[in-house]
Amino acid sequence: MLLSAFISKRFRAHSGQKDGQNGFVSFIAKASTIGILLGVAVLIVALSVINGFEQQLVHRLLSVVPQVEYVAPNKPINNWQSKVALLRSQAGVTGAAPFISVNGMAQYKSELKAVEVRGVSPEFENQVSALNQFTEGRLVSQLQQEDVLLGQQIVNRLGLKIGDPVTLLIPQINQQSNTLLAPKRVSLNLAGIIKMGGPIDETAAFIRLDKAQSVLSFDENQVTGLRLQVEDVFAAHQTAMRVGQVIPDYVYVSSWFRTQGSLYQDIQMVRTIVYIVVFLIIAVASFNIVSSLVMEVREKQANIAILKTMGAQDSTILATFVMQGFTQALIGVILGTIIGVMLALNISELFTWASNLFGDNPLQGVYFIEFLPSKLVWQDIVITVIVTFVLAILATLYPAWQATRVDPAKVLGN
Repeated sequence: MLLSAFISKRFRAHSGQKDGQNGFVSFIAKASTIGILLGVAVLIVALSVINGFEQQLVHRLLSVVPQVEYVAPNKPINNWQSKVALLRSQAGVTGAAPFISVNGMAQYKSELKAVEVRGVSPEFENQVSALNQFTEGRLVSQLQQEDVLLGQQIVNRLGLKIGDPVTLLIPQINQQSNTLLAPKRVSLNLAGIIKMGGPIDETAAFIRLDKAQSVLSFDENQVTGLRLQVEDVFAAHQTAMRVGQVIPDYVYVSSWFRTQGSLYQDIQMVRTIVYIVVFLIIAVASFNIVSSLVMEVREKQANIAILKTMGAQDSTILATFVMQGFTQALIGVILGTIIGVMLALNISELFTWASNLFGDNPLQGVYFIEFLPSKLVWQDIVITVIVTFVLAILATLYPAWQATRVDPAKVLGN
């Protein structure tokens, strides 16, 4: 192996000379190294961004949006206190809270904006939501009777600031004739602004549960739904179906997979596509090693013949050219890993800098975050490095085997 390494090093030094075919072989070898470098770097950065989105989905979006909901379709849920305690005692559940949800309009002066009004209990909401982390002004746990929290985009649309009066228009339905009545006007004060980023800021409006009960003429023991926080968010649907069986009321069962599941599936689909596409790029770059080694074997036939005449075994010749390809891959992997890791660790700052430079943020108002997240997972790097080396070694086997078939008599005779 030491002899093979020494010969491989001499061959690389000779191929690096810029004369005729030697220079062309050197160019092909460097091109394959650069291809591997770019493939490894791109894969590390892409997977880090995908991991970042998945992390933000769990720790940001799913900490605010309902993970599991039980919604009464016809009549309110009675005695919600006992049912919240019952749900909280179930395995896999970390929190439970009541809520009242109704669609309405927010009005300030002559401006109107459609909102989803959600009446929540300040005492229970912190068990199922991290909304306080994304609220400016008064928190959910501090809501007063005449307070309302609105999303940032609602505030921008209406031209509001904290302390301004806001009117909520709540639709009224005649239960006997099932006809729509004139909306009920509820005067409140803007006490806080929700700054989640993305679609949530366009519709979210929070008021106290007892205020919502008063507006809808509910008893203090009546709500329209119950919300859960679960231990394993990726098993939320199974938990929702199992735990929902203990509720005696007729309710619709909903989990975050129904409201946000397409986003999670998109993230996983993009991960798969990135793996396939980038590994194909690495494979193409690896098989460029085949071209460079085939040309080098043809160029080095006289050297191989002399080595065989001096007693070099086929295994020595084989190992020599395998090391040639392995060295090309090693340089590409090392440099690609360094570049990929550095970019992955700083991609969020680079994205923010580019957005500020061009004055455009493509994530604003589209996704649940307005920055490019990144989470570096070392397992992804290990998998990338191992697969790249495997492809590179496989690419060297055929040219190295061809080198062992050189006939010294024919080559030296010519």
